[in-house]
Formats: sequence, C-alpha cells, structure tokens
Amino acid sequence: MNDYVIIHKDDTVGVALKDISKGYAVDTEYGRILLRDNITHGHKFALRDIKDKEAIIKYGYPIGTAIGHICEGSLVHTDNLRTGLGEILSYSYNPDFKKIEPSDIGYFSGYRRKDGKAGIRNQIWIIPTVGCVNSIATALERQSVSLVEGTLEGIIAFPHPYGCSQLGDDQDNTLRLLAELIKHPNAAGVLVLGLGCENCNIDVLKKYLGPVDDNRVKFLRCQDVSNETEEGLSLIRELSFYSKQFVREPIPVDELIVGLKCGGSDGLSGITANPLVGDFSDILISKNGTAILTEVPEMFGAESILMKRCISEDVYNKTVSMINGFKEYYIRNEQPIYENPSPGNKEGGITTLEEKALGCTQKAGSAPVVDVLSYAEPVTNKGLNLLSAPGNDLVAATALAASGAQMVLFTTGRGTPFGSCVPTVKISSNSGLIKHKSNWIDFDAGRLVSGTDRGALAEELYNYVIEVASGRRVRAEEAGFYDIAIWKQGVTL
Repeated sequence: MNDYVIIHKDDTVGVALKDISKGYAVDTEYGRILLRDNITHGHKFALRDIKDKEAIIKYGYPIGTAIGHICEGSLVHTDNLRTGLGEILSYSYNPDFKKIEPSDIGYFSGYRRKDGKAGIRNQIWIIPTVGCVNSIATALERQSVSLVEGTLEGIIAFPHPYGCSQLGDDQDNTLRLLAELIKHPNAAGVLVLGLGCENCNIDVLKKYLGPVDDNRVKFLRCQDVSNETEEGLSLIRELSFYSKQFVREPIPVDELIVGLKCGGSDGLSGITANPLVGDFSDILISKNGTAILTEVPEMFGAESILMKRCISEDVYNKTVSMINGFKEYYIRNEQPIYENPSPGNKEGGITTLEEKALGCTQKAGSAPVVDVLSYAEPVTNKGLNLLSAPGNDLVAATALAASGAQMVLFTTGRGTPFGSCVPTVKISSNSGLIKHKSNWIDFDAGRLVSGTDRGALAEELYNYVIEVASGRRVRAEEAGFYDIAIWKQGVTL
C-alpha cells in the first residue's frame, strides 16, 4: 500500500492514504519535499509552494484558491483553502465525449410485472397519502408479517410527514413522487392508505396515477370504515395472494436501472469508491442498461465536465437549467449556495464544494449524458441520466427510486445505516470502515489503495450488483431498514 497518492500530473496537492508524520519525504513532479505537518489519511498536502489567491489543483482541476502563501509540504485544508466558485454562471456547449463500446448484455433473475416492467424484489408496499395515518401503516406492517412466505419477500410500510397543509409545487412534488413509488416494479402489490380529508387524498392521487391494475393496487380511506385495521389486513391478504404468483425469471440486464449516490464522503471517496462506481456505470451502460446520477448541489464546480458529455444541445440546455435552477432555489430561500461540504466531509479531508463535486461526479463514469430528469420524473432513455434532487441522502435515494431505479449504489467514507425503499448497496471508500461497520457496509472499494486491480474490482462490483438484482439481500435489508423522504421546498399551512 502506498502512503500517499498524486491523482493527476498537474495537481499541486497530494492525498495521504494513511496517517503520515511530519518530516516524511514525498517524491513529486517538482522534486522531493518533506512534510511540514502531520497529515491525516484522506487529507491534502502541498506539493510545492502555492501563492496567495493561486488556484489549487486536484484531479487536474481547480478545487479553490489559496488563503495566504502555502509552503510545500504543508497541510491544505479549511485554514488556507477557500472555494473559487461563483453563483449563477454562463456556459457554452462544447461537446467532448465518446460513446461506450457495447458488450454482451447478459441477464439477472428478476420479476416480470403485468405491465412489462422488471422488478428485483417481490414486496407489498404500504404507502400513506398523509402523515396522519403513518401509525396505522406501520401497525399493518407488523400485523401482516405472517403473510411473508413463498415468493413474497416482505411487507413494508413507508411513513412520511407530508400529504397535507402543502401548497403549489410542494403538494405537486408529493403527489408525483407517491404516484411513481406506487408504480414501482419492486412492489408486487401496493396498499395506498389515506385518511380522507388531506390535500393529497386518494381521489387527487388517482389523477397522478392514471389507470392501475385493481389486483395490484388497493386503496383504503380510513375515515370511511369502522375498523381500518381489519379492512387493511383484509386488503393486504388479497395483495399477498396476488403477489405470490410471481417468480423470478431471467431478465436482460438492459432493463436494469441503478441510482448513483454518495454520502458521508471522505478524502478517499473521489479516489476509490466513486471512480469504481463510475467504472460499474460504464459496464452497465455498455450492456444498454441505465444509470441515474443525482445530488445537484454536489455537481457545482464539476458541472462543466458533465455538460461536455451531453449528447445534444437540448440535453445540454436542460443540464444548464438544472444547475442554475438549483442555485436560484438557494438564492430564493436566502441561503448560501456553497454551504457544503458537511462537517463530516471536512473531517474526512474534503475542503471545498468543487473538490467534493469533482469526486462525486466520478460516479457517472465516462458515458455520454442522454437526458436530464426533473424531480420524480420517470426515466425513459437508456444510458446515463441526470436527476434534479438535493444531496440529502434519504431525499435523493427516494427520488432515484421514484425515477425508476430498482437499486441504489451508495458510496461512503464515514458510513450510514439507512436503507431506502429499494436495495441500497453501501460501498466504503476505505477498508477500515467495512471492518468497523460490517453491519452497514456491503462492498469494500478501499482495496484499491492496497493494490487490487481496478478493472478486476469493477467486474467484482458488477457481479455483486447482479447478485443483488437476483435476490441477494444487502445489509440494510437484513436489518429491516427501509425509508422514504420527500423533498419539501415551500410553505406548510
């Protein structure tokens, strides 16, 4: 294992791969230097003297500007590095991309639904229209557990606090997201649980749903019945009979849709886990599969790289609108655009948003961008898609599922236990994390700094994803952790 890495030949900082002591000798493009500070793993050090206000380079791109003179071998972090980003920017379309070479598609073992979609789980979902019935939903989940047998893999309630006292876009977002979750192919059957007096009531929701299979989707308005628990259990029994008719069968990999997400990143995320997921994304797209990248605020500073890869000027214009629209959302709410990275990110070695973004966007690999999706918009084009959603882990993962992702790949350097409504594969950026939190982490990308071949590890990750798509449970599923979160933007009455 190397003690440090210099990612790009033009970089002016290196990154420690383990804790390195002051006085350690580092060989650079500029000659041998001695570290002037103790450098914690994941943190940066100057490869040469850097002048005040000079751009600091990592990944071959600027990650901010120096605050004062930085001597070679010194720690580069929050005391001497600040963001160089502006607010609303102008861009021009200068396409520069290569198509991914096609490869054999192959198969996973999934569930073919009556509408032709493919799911990777065979579950019953209980989806409340409003937070007022959350407790009823979770009680129904507990009381129906005995029905989980045969090919029925789970009965899961998804409580949330919204569905009433919302206005305008907020109510519309809630309705669109719930409608897309109800349609999700990982759910063999769905019980839609309403109260009756809420803004997002069942009759309103049905307008967003359109036609549904009455065998697959059941509706219960709790105010209309004398015993909502008895009625709910009766409907779940009907759904269980319907759901158990489905069995796994070979499904072409070109029907696999995978969401790409990171959270609790550290200084190694952009060196190990995120590039590895980018390699996986390219493999999936070579088989005509689909990957969806979200977390728009964590594209700020690297958005021009994605814009160059847009397949058309129309897709480019949608990308510009997504980026600047998200910045305008911050400005409208009188919040700083660049209030990121998080404290945990900074502790792990990430200093500025552009540094975080340059690491984050590597999850998108090298494929062209084929489309840009609005929040809760279903994906329609195979290949790499961008999705408008915030960086919040639960909100972004739920948005990915609502757009059609059957699973989410979640890279992390700090660790998190959450599981979204679809299988959420946790990929550690460092090997210490999977040793420390083996009950949270599914796959170790930290092996890359120990000499494991990147191509071989990417193939291993791809094969692991196929196993998960074919029924292998991830850590969050084993723990029974399932969550959804809805993006709230406006006024609550």
